Amino acid sequence: MSVPRRPPALLAAPLLALALLLTGCSSGAAPAKTPVGAPGQGAAGPQSDAASALRSSPAPRPAEIPDLGPETLAQIPAEARQAFVVTGEEADSNKSSAILYSREDPARGWEPVAGPWPAHNGMEGWTDYHVAGDLRSPTGVYTLTDAGGRLPDPGALLPYDEHPRFAVDGEGFFGEPLEGSFDYVVAINYNRKKGVSPLNRRRPLGLERGGGIWIHVDHGGPTQGCVSVPEERMEELLRTLDPAMNPVIVMGDGETLGR
Repeated sequence: MSVPRRPPALLAAPLLALALLLTGCSSGAAPAKTPVGAPGQGAAGPQSDAASALRSSPAPRPAEIPDLGPETLAQIPAEARQAFVVTGEEADSNKSSAILYSREDPARGWEPVAGPWPAHNGMEGWTDYHVAGDLRSPTGVYTLTDAGGRLPDPGALLPYDEHPRFAVDGEGFFGEPLEGSFDYVVAINYNRKKGVSPLNRRRPLGLERGGGIWIHVDHGGPTQGCVSVPEERMEELLRTLDPAMNPVIVMGDGETLGR
């Protein structure tokens, strides 16, 4: 009797299985596992590089007052939180515009709260070195601490001196009446003693350096060195300037303030 022969495929199967066990599937190794959080593996977790970059992004810088250069900004005291910025059209121009800025939140910086308002300054414009009679307004940054006027206090926060000596008459440079110009004033602390009435005539720098530089009611023309704004704006300014916020005036032509 003859014994049936096994088909070749059946003989090869055990040999193939043995070879796979011995080689460990070296002919087709399984792909290595990708670490969790690697690129392309889903949203970034809290420890990812992307999340770290977001956390380390610098906070926005506090806003500065526009158009003021580094020299001018450096003159504004750190404690000042109100700034009345008066910008002349040109160095020899007597026309200006005024904006009141406030720094309620130091993290946010300066923000405009009133204006722009039309304003006038000295007949001959601006100067870095004011002297008596030059008909120019002094440029720079000056504190504002005292107010007054011919009319009763409209609700000023600064100390207010009501006095008949604030009355004025006559005509301005273009023939406009000056009456009422000093109904409301805020003294600009250029060459004056702080903490006294704007009428005080003490001049620490000497009489030759001028004085009596005020913010006052506009009479429709240039001044002898003061800054003037419309009457309703003066009332608003008096009710807004707060000694607790250490207000200052920043004043000059645009080119000078941009230094």
